[in-house]
Amino acid sequence: MSLTFSGTDGIIILVVYALIMLLIGYWSGRGEKDLHNSLSGYYLAGKNLGIIALFFTLYATQYSGNTVVGYAPTAYRTGFSWLQSVPFMTIIIGVYLLFAPRLYVISKRENFVTPTDWIDYRFRSKAVTLLSIFLMLWGLGNYLLEQLVAIGQAVSGLTGGTIPYQIAVVAFVFVMLTYEWLGGMKAVAFTDVMQGIVLMAGIITLLAGSLYLVGGDFVSTTKMIAETEPAKVGVPDMMTLINWFSMFLLIGFGAAIYPHAVQRIYSAESERTLKRSFARMAWMPPITTGLVFIVGIIGIALFPGLDRDGSEQLIGMIANEVAAINGLYYWLMVLFFGGIVAAIVSTADSVLLSFSSLISNDIYGKLINNQASERKKVLVGKIVGIIVIVVLLWIAWYPPATLYEIFVLKFELLVQVAPAFILGIYWKRMSAMPVFWGMLIGALVAGLMTFTGHKTFMGVHGGVIGLAINFFIAVIGSYIVPPTAAKQKKVENMTSLHVKSS
Repeated sequence: MSLTFSGTDGIIILVVYALIMLLIGYWSGRGEKDLHNSLSGYYLAGKNLGIIALFFTLYATQYSGNTVVGYAPTAYRTGFSWLQSVPFMTIIIGVYLLFAPRLYVISKRENFVTPTDWIDYRFRSKAVTLLSIFLMLWGLGNYLLEQLVAIGQAVSGLTGGTIPYQIAVVAFVFVMLTYEWLGGMKAVAFTDVMQGIVLMAGIITLLAGSLYLVGGDFVSTTKMIAETEPAKVGVPDMMTLINWFSMFLLIGFGAAIYPHAVQRIYSAESERTLKRSFARMAWMPPITTGLVFIVGIIGIALFPGLDRDGSEQLIGMIANEVAAINGLYYWLMVLFFGGIVAAIVSTADSVLLSFSSLISNDIYGKLINNQASERKKVLVGKIVGIIVIVVLLWIAWYPPATLYEIFVLKFELLVQVAPAFILGIYWKRMSAMPVFWGMLIGALVAGLMTFTGHKTFMGVHGGVIGLAINFFIAVIGSYIVPPTAAKQKKVENMTSLHVKSS
């Protein structure tokens, strides 16, 4: 993301953002006596997030600075077929609504802290729980790696290379760890409010500047692209359409069961607040990914002929041109790129918080030391979080792939947990053994395809093929080896919205 902004201006903005995040962390933890002594207090903000904080923390979960940095170059390379980024973000909300309101009511009643609390509660199987923990940690680890790479690129670009990539990553990871340590989920949610507002405003400003650069005529820009690169505006072929549908399933089911997304469901102060937040989230795909898509298409006209590596710098190149329009646009772009960094950090902090909660509650608290106090569990989660960051920093020092490739990788295995949530919350006949084997075989198929370089088969992603196999085994297996009538009655009570399970 190469920029020619003044390095000093970029550093000033980043320092301001960092100080604001640290102050929010301090303020969030000040006077909260139970914050560090309670899993629910530290990881779920006491399950008391109101509509503004919940909406923006959901927004930060679904979108990050990488939405801008990574999606616009993808639109540049693929053309109008990347319009799929709008509906696949919309589908995530639809999948949430399949299970989130019901899960919220059960989680409130049963005092869930982590996503696998639900898995353990519903299936009563260590094998299912452990496998789901592994798949979720895999997804979170990949997602966190993606954010660390994006932080380094964004900070280095914003400061014109004054702050090198590696130093940028370390500096903002330190800021993130500090305010998260101080305020937990409450600090994360409140920083998300600031970062979400800046990101939305910045995207609109970038689009306005981009349209100015092409004379405000998007129709003529499209016609010019049709003449010079007709493949990018042509009707998608059948293989592309199949790939679209595959991506809808992969992202829709995968993103909706992000562990940190599930924990935001738990954190809502009421079911009404949760539903109202989702209603507002339904408007965000066209406002966020839709506008970024248009910016990427405009980039084809502004900077034709970029190769893959060159296109990865597209947002920085457009921002330089927009910043050159006048002084107002210059400072708006500086603020925007500082906001991108802050938004990436806001996504990373959510992921890290969820990762540490799975370690502290599900692995340490349930498997290693089930007599540990909640204070000790929280402390273990914090320490493990730092260790994980150190390991991922070592990997991020020399990033292994483009941002988009890292983005796709995490869903292939994470999505295999979806049947346990979406079917398990409604279907009392669903039993643990088929769920385990479906999840395991689906993950092996998806993982094998991913790591052998065959990410798709006839346009269908390996994760979706694995998910189809997973669903088939879970459903057919539950018919062949169903739970007893007594067990089904117990599950019906467990998943009821009104009956307290025994």
